[in-house]
Amino acid sequence: MATTEHCLACFETLEANLTNRKPLSLDEIQALLVAPPSSSSSKGLQDPALRRLAADTESSSSSSTSLAASTPATSTSSLPLPPTSAPLFVTWNTMEDGEAALRGCIGTFESQPLSEGLPEYSLISALHDTRFPPIRKSELPTLQVAVTLLTDFEEVDDMYEWDVGVHGLRLSFYDRGRRYGSTYLPDVASEQGWTKDETLFSLIRKAGWMGSRKQWKDLELKITRYQGKRSVLEYDDFKTWRDGLED
Repeated sequence: MATTEHCLACFETLEANLTNRKPLSLDEIQALLVAPPSSSSSKGLQDPALRRLAADTESSSSSSTSLAASTPATSTSSLPLPPTSAPLFVTWNTMEDGEAALRGCIGTFESQPLSEGLPEYSLISALHDTRFPPIRKSELPTLQVAVTLLTDFEEVDDMYEWDVGVHGLRLSFYDRGRRYGSTYLPDVASEQGWTKDETLFSLIRKAGWMGSRKQWKDLELKITRYQGKRSVLEYDDFKTWRDGLED
């Protein structure tokens, strides 16, 4: 399951790249979040609002984790350890009037060490998603990042054997000798308010197939469903945390 620290690592990587500084690694971020208050390495985490991150191992799929809360940090000893390796996707959105607009999203279905995969795909999705121009430094204050770690991959025989809001879909098929493929993360269909048919047809179009809408159900679709819980963070929250390290 993705955590706030994974989101912090993504923002840390992107901001460092755009401002020409050396980024903190995921291991360094994790160490800062769990350091005891008396430790010199916990500089900037004395404020309970910032230390609360140490106990925040997951985030709602619909809103970012707030650093403004005044609830003191709690012990992390009873919390499950986050994975160290997983298939992952990094999504960048721009926020306007509380609404998120996609700015870049790229990931991999191959399991990656998170210490390497998160920085790599943070930059790939921000700078090399061919659907969008590269993210600029001036855009940082408008950004939201979402990290999704993928689990429970299952091939299905029935194209409707999945649940909106629970499963992501990886779809592939052949038509006239050409292979097509695309995917939607678990939150996409529910956020768009799509039915299963609408989701499948949108996936087919996303793959590049331009045949008749009346014929799409005749295609021999290979569908893999999967699950994944995401964590979301906005730049203002990242900046509050980052500034706290320098106080």
